[in-house]
Amino acid sequence: MGDPLSADFVEAVAGFATGVVVLTVRDGRDDLGTTITSFMSVSLDPPMVLASVASSSYLTEVLRRRPRWAATILSASQRALAGRFAAEGRPGARILLASEPHHRGEHSGALVPDSGVSALECETRREVEAGDHTLFVAEVVSTDYVSAGRAPLVRAARRYLTA
Repeated sequence: MGDPLSADFVEAVAGFATGVVVLTVRDGRDDLGTTITSFMSVSLDPPMVLASVASSSYLTEVLRRRPRWAATILSASQRALAGRFAAEGRPGARILLASEPHHRGEHSGALVPDSGVSALECETRREVEAGDHTLFVAEVVSTDYVSAGRAPLVRAARRYLTA
């Protein structure tokens, strides 16, 4: 990371506003999750999304074994939840969601926070290595819920913003 181009790149993309998503997956008896800001829709027919996860993470290892997972697009009221799922050395998703209303996705078995803008259950169709991240291209198998009236949580310039 000592390369000046890398430092400039980090600064350049930090100003790009993105939505905030909590990605969760059930791995046997354990539940894992993380906050991601590299998430996007890639196709309407079939409905597909892309999620970017650090290749060196344990979550990437689990996603390679467990193709079904959930993505919750967080609402502006979920800033603290985003921070908990982004923290280094964080505990499992069950502990992080213990004080939040949540349920298990019908198709993925993943934990899904209830108060987001929307939640999708997904099944990985393709993995693409992209530098230090793995891109998981997934088909949406279920729209768990949509709460159109909720404002989204947005991140820009290394801060969470509310709409």
